[in-house]
Amino acid sequence: MLSVDVSDTAVAVRARTRSSEPAECTGCGQLSTWCHSRYVRHLADVALGGRPLRIDLSVRRLYCENPACPKVTFAEQVAGLTMRYQRRTPLLQRQVEDVGVVLAGRGGSRMLRILNVTLSRCTVLSQLMRVPLPPLVTPRVLGVDDFALYGNTYGTLLVDATTRLPLTLWEGRDAEQLSHWLREHPGVEIACRDGSLTYRQGITAGAPDALQISDRFHLWQGLSRRVQDIASAHHGCLPAALPPVSETAPAPVEDAVENTAADTRAGRHARRLFDAVHALTGAGRSHSSVARELGLNRRTVSKYARARTWQEVVRRPPRKPSALDPYLDYLQQRWDEGQHSAKILHEELQTKGYLGHYQRVKMAVAPLRRGLPLDEPRERPPSPREAARWITTHPSRRSPHINDRLPRLLDQCPELRTTHDLVRRFAAMLDNRDATPLPGWLDDLATSGLAPLAGLAGALREDRHAVAQGITTPYNSGVNEGRITDVKLQKRIMAGRAGVPLLRHRVVLIAHIRRRYTDRPTVSPR
Repeated sequence: MLSVDVSDTAVAVRARTRSSEPAECTGCGQLSTWCHSRYVRHLADVALGGRPLRIDLSVRRLYCENPACPKVTFAEQVAGLTMRYQRRTPLLQRQVEDVGVVLAGRGGSRMLRILNVTLSRCTVLSQLMRVPLPPLVTPRVLGVDDFALYGNTYGTLLVDATTRLPLTLWEGRDAEQLSHWLREHPGVEIACRDGSLTYRQGITAGAPDALQISDRFHLWQGLSRRVQDIASAHHGCLPAALPPVSETAPAPVEDAVENTAADTRAGRHARRLFDAVHALTGAGRSHSSVARELGLNRRTVSKYARARTWQEVVRRPPRKPSALDPYLDYLQQRWDEGQHSAKILHEELQTKGYLGHYQRVKMAVAPLRRGLPLDEPRERPPSPREAARWITTHPSRRSPHINDRLPRLLDQCPELRTTHDLVRRFAAMLDNRDATPLPGWLDDLATSGLAPLAGLAGALREDRHAVAQGITTPYNSGVNEGRITDVKLQKRIMAGRAGVPLLRHRVVLIAHIRRRYTDRPTVSPR
């Protein structure tokens, strides 16, 4: 080292290699001390004390003493300090590459600027793409799954289920690409996948001896979707889940509301549409033709056609609970006593602890001015999605609310009762890891009389061997789902503009970086 200059903006170090030490030829590796000349290399290093560090290093150019070497002269390299064709030290180069892998272009450029390294986003990306991918080792257990790349375009992600590291990804999810990769990388013994016919064909063609496993999560997800379809088809039974109205309760508010709605413009419009839709559908017309004739959306026609009375279409949705509900009895009492001023009622409620706004009180007493009772919160029937979740939830994990309402719903709807029994039988197979009842369960699905379950039975019967393995073996695609979540995160970091090569580079490398920094042995404190 010759000198060190420290300023407010940078630290400059001037150094020189020793002339007496031999250097290794970069062509043949033979040592040489025959000096040709010297030149100065300007190297950037990691920041020192919060200031950029520049090293002006004088190095030798030497003659190669091996006559058979194609190189006549070569520049000496200093281990740990210089690299060929680089103006950054290995330490700074590794820092640039790691930041680029973790944060990509713009984010990496901003982070490096914080670290007193000025590089453009394009340079960060170019350095990232120069990082070689780790050597690909054919896994024994392979995980295959698809992910949304952009729009309606999908990609395929391969994961080593043993090491939990991603192997590669590509655009598309066709069987030929997967079979080609498997033929190029023989040795896969177990392949975990979803119920996709494409991946099933690709694995069969590329690795016919591999044991295919249909993932338990995807099996349960497919069954849950069919349950929701059945609940949607029998949505008329869902109100049966609500607790019965007490005989001692006052007259329901619905009658007064419906009688009032009949005199409104919305009520008259709904009644006209209801009569027109039912007249046309009763004549055998399809919903699409009725929608074209009446100038309505097909979903609107379907809603009116499903309704049994026109009041079902205009019935107000149940009101959600509010902070005013504990004071409704007091409002009714004061109204009966003759106090009809919403402002005074609001002031009285404030003295009792009500913290809501005056407008809420004004809206609450509005029905009283029209001779109607107060609009109290009413429980709404479960939606098809909620009913499906009730059925698919394990009985031990159901809340008292569900345990109170689900039996009433199943007693009212035999189709949902049948669906519930079939779901619980499949759940028992998954819990016990026993696929022996699977053939009988598939037969019951097919003969259940429910179209969604019959279709599922046909698909599972074609893939019954992989389904049985998914039930009995511990292998699954959980690691694939976790890696797909990571892929989506990297896409969001790059604002969705990453091409497949860049996305592949980042997904593979960032997993190894995490492994590198999380698998380090911890040093116990002394």
